[in-house]
Parts: sequence; C-alpha cells; structure tokens
Amino acid sequence: MAPTRSEESKRRRPVSRRALLAGGAALGAAGALGVAGCSKVPTGDTLARLKSQGIVRMGIAGEAPYGFIDDRGNFTGEAVELAKVIFKRLGIGKVQPVATDFSSLIPGLNSQQFDVVSAGMYINKERCAQVIFADPEYQMLDSFIVPKGNPKKLNSYQDIKKSGAKMATGSGYAEIEYAIAAGIPEKELVILQDPVAGLNAVESGRVDVFAGTALTGREVVRKSRKAEATAPFAPVVDGKKKIDGGGFAFRALDAELRDAFNVEIHKMKKSGELFRIVQPFGFTKAEMTTLTAKELCR
Repeated sequence: MAPTRSEESKRRRPVSRRALLAGGAALGAAGALGVAGCSKVPTGDTLARLKSQGIVRMGIAGEAPYGFIDDRGNFTGEAVELAKVIFKRLGIGKVQPVATDFSSLIPGLNSQQFDVVSAGMYINKERCAQVIFADPEYQMLDSFIVPKGNPKKLNSYQDIKKSGAKMATGSGYAEIEYAIAAGIPEKELVILQDPVAGLNAVESGRVDVFAGTALTGREVVRKSRKAEATAPFAPVVDGKKKIDGGGFAFRALDAELRDAFNVEIHKMKKSGELFRIVQPFGFTKAEMTTLTAKELCR
C-alpha cells in the first residue's frame, strides 16, 4: 500500500518490510535503554510520564501508507505524521515508531513494549475487549488484488466462495473474518506477511486473489502490469454491509491519554487539518468519517 503523493515530486517509496522491521528493532532497543524501567511504571499516569520523558513509543506494522520507512530512511505514513502533530500538542515532543508484526501489536501494547498503537488497525468488538481506541481517523471499504482483467470475476467474498478461488490475506486482517462469514473455510485461506507479498502471490499465480482495504488495493497495484484492484465494496457479515474504521489503540487503563488524544483529533477533523495530513498518503474525502469508536466496538 504505497502512499500516493498529491505531487509526483513528493512521492516517497517504502523500503522492504525486512528493512523496516530491522530499523524498528534497533530503535526499539535504543528506546528500551533510554526508558529503562518504564514497564514497571503503573498505567493511569501515562500521559504525565510521557510528557516528562518527552517521547512516546508507537507500535506500527511496517505497512504503507500507515507507517513505514521511506526511501530516505525516515519513518513516515499517515499514522506517524498524525501522531507527530497530536502528541506534540499534548506536550510530547518525539514519536518513536517501533515496528513489529501486525498480530503482535496488541500483545506488545499490553505488555508495555510501546505506549500506543497505530497501524491502520480496524476498531472492532474483539479488539475493543483488549484495548481502548480513539475515535477513527478514517473509514474504509474492501477491495481485491486480482490478475488483470479479473478473469474469475471476483468482486465479493461470496464470489470467492462460489468460484472456489484461492484467497490470500494478511496476518490478523479483518478480511479473515469476512471470508469466514461468506462460508470460506479458514483452513483454506493463505495468510501472507503484507500486501506486497499478496501482490507477488497474485502475479505469480500462487493465489487468485488477495483481500485487503480499498486503499491497499488501489495503491499496491499502481505500477503492476499483471494485477489490478477491484472496485471498493462493503463486506457483508450476518446479512449487513460493514464499513470499517481505523484508529489509535491504547491500554485499557490509559483512558486519560486516549481522551486527550481524542480532543485533538476532533479539533483536526473539524478544521480539515486531519484530511490535509493524510491526503498525501492516498486517502480521499470518501475515507473521512464521523464514526466513533463506541459505534465500531459494538
């Protein structure tokens, strides 16, 4: 999901996930040395502690456009840039991204490997039982990466089920749930590392389709000659169309920090600043939302 810059000259390309994870690990190790003993600090006073330290550790999954390393070796992405602005306004001058696998983000947050998570993470009932979320900064539909011409005519999870197509998606992705809801056995799903791996699998013919967000689809195939993205659609779960929203996650006892974050994100939504920050990473007006975390947690 490489970000689309509004101006070609400003385009930044993400480097490999391996490089990001290595860089994130190095930063994480340095951060751990710099804030030794933080895991013993009780939650509840996290906002005060972070202000005192002047740094917040943010778990990311190394995935464009949410959080990644650009071709200059800098951490960037819609979540990273948004976090820089909001935490600065909360009196915390530095955001230190820590890269890990998507499925390790919530466990890492709750074990205090980092202070907040932002990786394009959808807000849903299952995750809301483990962490608390700020209100979403975006909403999202799904899309498929398929071979050019979409030979199997795959435009919904029901189409995948009917055709018997081989489907892949990412580890921990909500798309796993949507596939199962459509009757696709979980054991038949191919779980890959990230959307780039998904594109490679489709191009090589290892799978027929990779399921992800609409933003993933339109961005990751941008330069592909062998694959394309399907039109965005709302997955159907229990007979109802589902629109997802993604937001920052916090530990359950860090409500004060989450609430302070929410105040700032709502100001930015109202002023239009939020959209101006995320637009260079491929987000459109259609992805802006008034959904709340409370709604999405139900």
